[in-house]
Amino acid sequence: MKHWAKMLAGMAAGACLLVAGGGASAQEEGAMLEVADVERFARLALDCVHREYPNKIAHVLQSDADALPPSELTPIFYGCYDWHSAVHGHWLLVRLLRLYPDAPFAAEARAALNTSFTAEAADIEAAYMAGDGRASFERPYGLAWLLQLTAELRSFDDADAQRWAQTLQPLEAVAVDRYLEWLPNLVYPVRSGTHNQTAFGFALALDWARQTGHDELEALLVERTLSFHQDDVSCPLAYEPSGEDFLSPCLMEADLMRRVMTREAFSDWLAAFLPQIPEDGSADWISPGMVLDPTDGKLVHLDGFNLSRAWNLEAIAARLPEGDARIASLLAAADEHREAGVESVTEEHYEGSHWLASFATYLVTAKALEAQLPD
Repeated sequence: MKHWAKMLAGMAAGACLLVAGGGASAQEEGAMLEVADVERFARLALDCVHREYPNKIAHVLQSDADALPPSELTPIFYGCYDWHSAVHGHWLLVRLLRLYPDAPFAAEARAALNTSFTAEAADIEAAYMAGDGRASFERPYGLAWLLQLTAELRSFDDADAQRWAQTLQPLEAVAVDRYLEWLPNLVYPVRSGTHNQTAFGFALALDWARQTGHDELEALLVERTLSFHQDDVSCPLAYEPSGEDFLSPCLMEADLMRRVMTREAFSDWLAAFLPQIPEDGSADWISPGMVLDPTDGKLVHLDGFNLSRAWNLEAIAARLPEGDARIASLLAAADEHREAGVESVTEEHYEGSHWLASFATYLVTAKALEAQLPD
């Protein structure tokens, strides 16, 4: 615990600098971590990205020809138990390789990525994604993580990374097409705390659209976000979490809305949406989720819930005007969720180890705070 307490204290200090306008970048904040802290996350991803079984596939059979092993159906993203976890396991390796290019795990991470990202495998993956009966495949969660992966590669000043980004372009194109086909027909948001949630899927896709200059996707995402959420008030935070949540419906929505509103407009919107945020610096207005059986793949979702809530709380705080009385309570609650979430990331049970390190990496490297925001 002392080891992690040191890391948590350093990251909390970095978050405060960002909120206060101290100028610390996400990369600088990530650098506050010791290599040993993030190496554990890298090792968990390396352990699973090419581990085919156990495997849970979301696969519609069109004929007997579709009854194939995961590694033949999707020869890049077949590990880590399911497709979307394999995608963000690869994202984790790219993210940490970019931030820690000289770390002990870097060579192994680069080799694993080089093994995965081949042109032949990418063509098979893209054809699978675009196949008949798969219009809703991994929509929006897995598609959002795929765009997050390609965005990370695009921004990585590294010859291998640029080659890998080029290799994955066919998959990226299918993911973008799926969003463009879906959004005009989506009449209502999905307010769940699991994979179908639209707020999370919108947020990561919007980050990709802005980074790559895809104006059409950005405009659609912003329009749908405001249409769905700008009049939302009094989110029932006390109803959270549901028993299998790994995303907060209320806080993830606020994390999305900070991306499409000015600082002042977001501050006013948040006051109506989450009026229960205190102004006294307390943390007990919101509590981390509890997991009693980490061997249960559904119940262990709550460990991820704590991690994603922590990055939501930090990002919301960072978007409020300097001196806002709610910031201290947001960061106090973030600290509690961060500590509970990071402590749960272990190799002991594959039900959690195949995916929780990705959520922890997104949090501790301050990825959420890199989002491009309106002036």
